[in-house]
Amino acid sequence: MDIALFSPSSLFPDSDGNSSEEEGTETNQNFVERRHQFPEMELLIREFAFHQLNANLLWPGTFAFAEWLVEHRTWIDGRRVLELGSGTGALAIFLQKSFQLDISTSDYDDAEIEENIAYNCRINGVTSVLPHIRHSWGDDFPIADPDWDLIIASDILLYVKQYVNLINSLSFLLKSYKPKASEPIAARNEGPNDEYPLTRPAFLMSWRRRIGKEDESLFFTGCEEAGLKVAHLGSRVYCIKPRGTACQST
Repeated sequence: MDIALFSPSSLFPDSDGNSSEEEGTETNQNFVERRHQFPEMELLIREFAFHQLNANLLWPGTFAFAEWLVEHRTWIDGRRVLELGSGTGALAIFLQKSFQLDISTSDYDDAEIEENIAYNCRINGVTSVLPHIRHSWGDDFPIADPDWDLIIASDILLYVKQYVNLINSLSFLLKSYKPKASEPIAARNEGPNDEYPLTRPAFLMSWRRRIGKEDESLFFTGCEEAGLKVAHLGSRVYCIKPRGTACQST
């Protein structure tokens, strides 16, 4: 694993109104609690003061993606969702509290990350701690028959050398999905239906981090070579699906 030799927080100004350093409270030498503003909701999030896997901060893409998902709520209502690279769990907590989504978090196979997400669930009033999957990309997925029909992530393309592993995990999750018998046919890949604008399964990713175009294209090219189809939906949100299926019902 390549480890960043910088603080990700140094890449972004604090003037975007999404988080408040001044209101941060240091809980001990390892953590700091900060208040973050999501659409119509403020969350108190405990973050690692430092984490070698960069699971310590909320990136700008998290807030942009939250706003996009609110605007496209019909795309996620009723879905069984898995968030990759959950970090602090803030986005998943926001979605569960706002829409009562059936959502699970996932990040590196790291006990500290899992415990911190559970802590953030508790301090934000999530009565049942969200299910969490400890999974390092590229390793065998711990669930043989995944049934999440929507995978989401924001700003996860930090490590170029992990793209192959990420694509392998993503391919498994998308290609192993099997529709449930109770799932409405219109919610799958057949036919137009405004009630189900996003077919199943799908991966929605918000990417707001600034990296070189060549590095960014490596991920999307790798997805295509792995039999996945990439579509830009606007606002730096991308839909990735198994090849041969459309991202939206048509």
